[in-house]
Amino acid sequence: MALYLNEAEVGKLLTMDLALEAVESAHRAHAAGRAIDMPRQRTRTATSTLHILQGALLEEGVTGYKAYTTSREANRFLVHLFDAADGRPLAVLAADALGMMRTGAAGGLAARCLARPESATVGVFGAGWQAQSQIAALCRLRPIERVKLYCRDEERRRAGAADFSRRFGVEVAPAANAEEAVRGSDIVVTITSSSHPVFDGDWLEEGAHVTAAGSNSLIRHEIDEKTVRRAGVVCVDGRATALREAGDLLPALEKGRLQEGQLVELGELLTGTRSGRSDPSQITLFESQGMAIQDLALAVRLVALARQNGLGSELPY
Repeated sequence: MALYLNEAEVGKLLTMDLALEAVESAHRAHAAGRAIDMPRQRTRTATSTLHILQGALLEEGVTGYKAYTTSREANRFLVHLFDAADGRPLAVLAADALGMMRTGAAGGLAARCLARPESATVGVFGAGWQAQSQIAALCRLRPIERVKLYCRDEERRRAGAADFSRRFGVEVAPAANAEEAVRGSDIVVTITSSSHPVFDGDWLEEGAHVTAAGSNSLIRHEIDEKTVRRAGVVCVDGRATALREAGDLLPALEKGRLQEGQLVELGELLTGTRSGRSDPSQITLFESQGMAIQDLALAVRLVALARQNGLGSELPY
């Protein structure tokens, strides 16, 4: 029978190492033509939006989708897994923490491929739920010593810095302003819902890496055109998704300053089929929209662990 895992059960099993392994596996499969991923679809009403990401991992033998709703009241996330051979339901997982961790894992993997190996200082825009996984992944994959945290709300900025310092054992300090967060940073991460760029691309140091992870619709713009223009490498989760909803890249694409063929997929970097950073002074950019295969790969591993540990509830279908 199919298994259901609630948020608490997922939380008992979920680690950043597991997320990193799962997301890397998904992107390697995608680069090898062994995964199917469909760009996000949305259904909007006056008060809420339904978002659906769907795909398949052929070597894992699963197909499935993540459905989540957003509204003023709350955001709700579920991943559904099916057997790719016969369509049999396999599992349903609550996916708030799952989605947060796979987003951070993708950012971390991109930094492993693109950020300079000695990168130690990070500027992070956003102090919420999603920011913690970005920091966690970077701390696993680069020798991070200091994080500068910035958001517009000073109280949240200070509280987030104190919380993340305790969680990750590195210095996390609230930045006084956006420029302070960027200047001197080896890696800059944006994980906000902003519709306007949160920093000036001229502030980026030579050799910096940028992960823009909050803009997954055409009306959101976390980074400016200068940042895109300065980037020697522009990496995306998947080209099809990026061309459909990467609000940060659309202006440059429309003006011909960036071409579709210049977009390098994360899986191509991981498998070595395309090259990343070419010199230490080069600025690199990872534009992250999220893909269904990331959720599915992590869900498959969580279900296997849940069955080993006797967690979850059997569903009557």
